This record gives sequence, structure tokens and C-alpha cells, in this order.
Amino acid sequence: MNIVSQSGLTQLSDAVRGRVWLPSDPGFAQVHRPWNLAVAQPVCAVVEAVDADDVADLVRFARSRAFAVAVQPTGHGATGRASDAILLRTNLLDAIDVDPVAMTARIGAGVRSGDLQRAAAQHGLTALPGSSPVVTVTGASLGGGLSWFGRAFGWMADSILGADVVTADGVARHITPDADAELFWALKGGGGDIVIVTALELQLHPAPSVFGGRQLWAGEHAHEVARVFRDITASAPDHLTLWLEVLHFPGADPLIAIDSTCLGSEAEARALMTATEQLPPALSDSRATMSVAELGSITAEPTDPSAGESRGELLTRLDDAALAALLDDPIAPLMSVQIRHLQGAFAQPSDSPHGSLTEPYVIYMFGAPADEQAAEVISQKQVRLVGSLPVSGRKPMTFLHRSEKLSDALPEASIARLRALKTELDPEQRVRGNYAIPR
Repeated sequence: MNIVSQSGLTQLSDAVRGRVWLPSDPGFAQVHRPWNLAVAQPVCAVVEAVDADDVADLVRFARSRAFAVAVQPTGHGATGRASDAILLRTNLLDAIDVDPVAMTARIGAGVRSGDLQRAAAQHGLTALPGSSPVVTVTGASLGGGLSWFGRAFGWMADSILGADVVTADGVARHITPDADAELFWALKGGGGDIVIVTALELQLHPAPSVFGGRQLWAGEHAHEVARVFRDITASAPDHLTLWLEVLHFPGADPLIAIDSTCLGSEAEARALMTATEQLPPALSDSRATMSVAELGSITAEPTDPSAGESRGELLTRLDDAALAALLDDPIAPLMSVQIRHLQGAFAQPSDSPHGSLTEPYVIYMFGAPADEQAAEVISQKQVRLVGSLPVSGRKPMTFLHRSEKLSDALPEASIARLRALKTELDPEQRVRGNYAIPR
């Protein structure tokens, strides 16, 4: 950052009410980092906004001094595009207001999935949570969002009813299908590169009973378990979701698991998954009737930032050749390979940037590198594995690698519409999402 840019930040603390960190301030190294510590983002300042008006004040300040503003409530999904921008943290925008009669929720942009689930569970309702309770609902929804209950209710973004936003000129607006149909369309899975979202209104869904958990086997049973997973998913009703997990943690033996949730009773869930009882005895089985607030315990993903290399792809099929490519060789140096069953409501028409998701499965590969050399080895393994699998070439936005583009997730027609909106609402490129809308 040059001297002129640095001098433009001297009045930032006077322009906003929230806390401000500059590179020279104690604690800056901690607050500016993303969730994935492998991503570098040398931002010029960090602002923790206290409310939507504070966000608008920040945007107007940034615009007057030719700075861009990048939004990261928690830092998930960071790609490095925040470099040289003012990094906006919206974690204090954490209000939750549930209307149990209308089955809706109004949430601030900093609300994490687990917090919304706890609030909804008190009324026998659920939002559309993913695997992690610490990811923000707004961040996941702007990227489309794949949920445990997506087979029953669609993308996370499909549940958006309205949004409060701040445009690139610092104006606060309330967006609905009637008030601004085109921008509302863009917010339903088009990424965060056009406006800054400060609050969402969401449709909630009934969840009177949920049965879920993890069944875990030794890796020597991988082929048997995977075939059972494939057989169950071939006819699973939309309220049953299964994810296959191939696991190999450093210093431990390989493992394989089936993670599942059923929006129904224990008896129904067990009946639908009877085939797993014919497998060799599981090392453990955590399945139980649970609150929708407890879903994060199923995969038990880390809740603290760390370095990671991931890659996601959509699979067109899961035939014997695909299972052989996945299971015949060890997945190391990867720690996990996850295959999620999709279909159901995902495949239904969706008036949103991503449209329908017709591929039956998505694969997500993850490794935790200790250094850049290890990261390259992990990346090469992912490339080789993908090269042996029947992938469609399209990817869910929330599974994109930082080196990939928005066009890897969205069809060209959607990119064109998003580009037109970006040109209209943010011609100076002041708002930065994790992935840029191509000019």
C-alpha cells in the first residue's frame, strides 16, 4: 500500500463507530487473517461494524478515498481478493428474530449457522444448515449453499425472502422480489460481489423430529460401505440425506463413514438404512434423535482457523469405476474425501443464478498442509483423483478453490446478468466478494 493510500486511512476511526485496526495496531495480525490460514490477504485496514448504518458510513468513507471494501464475517471462503481493501467484519450484526407462526427468521449478516439453528429449534423449525455451525448463514446463502436438508428444501439461497443491503454508493436498501427483482435474483446464490448484505429474511422449515449421526468402519471395508451408500441413495426419499466420508488422519489407519440425517423418526430412518446393518460391525454409531441445533456434531469439523487445501467437483455418476478410482488407492496426503448425495429439490427448477443442480453427487477433497510444498503435493493428489472420476466440470460456489472463478460455478447466462448489475450498481468496483464477477 502506497503512502497516499495510507494517508487516506487516517480519518477512518472518525468515520465509523465500530472498532478499527490499521496494520501498525496491536492485534492486526490476528484480526485480518481469513479462516483458511493458507490464504494471504494483506488488507489495508479492518473495521468491525456495529450495525447497518455503520456499514453505510464505512462504504461512503471508502468511496470518497477510492478504497474497496471486502466483507468477511468469519473469513470462510477467502480467496485473497481482500488484499489492499478495507476488510469489513460483520460479526457484530448478530441479531436473530424468529416468527414461529410465519416460519420465518430475520438475521443479521454475522449470524452463524449454529446460532440460527438453536433459535429455530426452540419452535420445532430449522433453517438449511451445512456441515459446520460456525459458517455464517449469509455467506453460505450468497454462494447458493448446500445443506443437510437441501434434498428436501433446495439450496440455502432458495429460502431467502428479502435482504437489507448497502450499495456501493453507501445507500441502505431493502430488497424483495417486488422491490428489486433483478438484485433479489442476484442475491440468491450469485455471490457477494455487487452489494454488501447486512441482514436476511429467511423461510424456515418444519423439523419436528430429526434422526442423524455417523456410522464408522475400518478402511478395509471401504468398498462394501461405499456400495451400500450408493444403493441407499439410489432410492432415498428427499427427507433422507447421506454423505460418504473417506478419512485418513495422520498417524491413524484409514476409516470410512456414512453420515446421515433424516427428517423423520428413528424407526423410519433405521428402516430406510437397513442395508447398513448387513455390513461388518461398525467401530461406532452415533446416530440418535437430535435437535437441529446439534447437526454440527455429525462431521465434527474444526471450529478454529487452520490452513487447508480443498477442491470440489460435481459427479455425474458413482459407478464401479468411480468407486475404484476413489477407493483402490489411499487418499493420503488428503485427510478426507466426502461425497454428498444431492438430487431431490436440488434438481428442481430454481429462479436463481445457479439454477437447478442435476448432478447426483458432489465430491469435496480436503488436506491440511504444513507448508507450501505439502500444499502442492495435496493439490496434485486432488488433480489426479479428479482426472479419474466422472465430473461434470461445474462446481458449487461454496466449494470453489481460491484459484477458481465464478464462471466455474455459474452458467454464462447468469454471469452476464450479474455483470450487468455490477456495472450498474458498482461501476468503480468498490464492493469485493470472494469471487469477482468477470468484466
